[in-house]
Amino acid sequence: MPRPITLFTGQWADLTFDTVCAKAKSFGYDGVEIACWGDHFEVDKAMESDAYIRSRKDILEKHGLKVFAISNHLVGQAVCDRIDERHKSILPPRLWGDGKEDGVRARAAEEMKNTARAAAKMGLKVVPGFTGSPIWHMVYSFPPNPADYLEKGLALFAEMWTPILDVFQEVGVRFGLEVHPTEIAFDIASAENALMAVKGHPAFGFNYDPSHFGYQGVDYVAFIRKFAARIFHVHMKDVYWSSRPTEAGVFGGHLNFGDARRFWDFRSIGRGTINFEEIIRALNDIGYSGPLSVEWEDGKMDREHGAAESCAFLRRLDFAPSAVAFDAAFAAEK
Repeated sequence: MPRPITLFTGQWADLTFDTVCAKAKSFGYDGVEIACWGDHFEVDKAMESDAYIRSRKDILEKHGLKVFAISNHLVGQAVCDRIDERHKSILPPRLWGDGKEDGVRARAAEEMKNTARAAAKMGLKVVPGFTGSPIWHMVYSFPPNPADYLEKGLALFAEMWTPILDVFQEVGVRFGLEVHPTEIAFDIASAENALMAVKGHPAFGFNYDPSHFGYQGVDYVAFIRKFAARIFHVHMKDVYWSSRPTEAGVFGGHLNFGDARRFWDFRSIGRGTINFEEIIRALNDIGYSGPLSVEWEDGKMDREHGAAESCAFLRRLDFAPSAVAFDAAFAAEK
């Protein structure tokens, strides 16, 4: 059977969880990937009360939706980042505290452990999210980076995340890093480094999202084949990049998304440059049977229109792999 199609609720956190679920159902989705912000899923409440877990399930059942993952990108970002005032806007006050880096990181790390435990209480097996990075600001090596900057950055990542991953493994949940600029892994080479840094931890893998690769010039289909056993979850998101030089290049020129001067911008699925046909075929080749989760972003389109058309696009495109060779009927019997 084709894979279930879900809607990631992260871009809809201005609406209540009940409202988002009602809309997702009306758009044609099979389920949702629940963001751990807004009122959609609150990890502290989930840890305090089984009734809270029941309340999330009741809303899903009310709308006839399934859930395959909860995602905690915002808190995960603070585990390894160099903390500054930007993080205050993405963290709840109880985690921000006094804003001092070591404390913010420690509280974020504990929250990610609890996210694994909360996912297990929900009966889920995957948590997509971010890791943050202590060395992202050094990605362009000038002033020249010290020779050991990468080694030290990966060591800090492993130090912070291995205890978190141990909890994931204990409760039977896996963490899928969304490979993405600003994370410890943002392309194929850095994903290999991250995997090696945590010594191939069985709870560590990837939330595949092609939109973060294409405009960088990274082979987004090769990523699927390279990390076949580590693709734990899949985001479907499109991005457009220009075939001609623009005023603002890959780094974006400090321009907001949606600015026509940009070299690249996120678009509703099927309206960008990503070749989703090849992605579906590669996912079939590696035996991925999990959800295709739409992370909808397009600054120039009404989001309800976009979410509905994205679901319909994937419904038409997705297909199950063949169980037989297409020319088997012509094989001579022996």
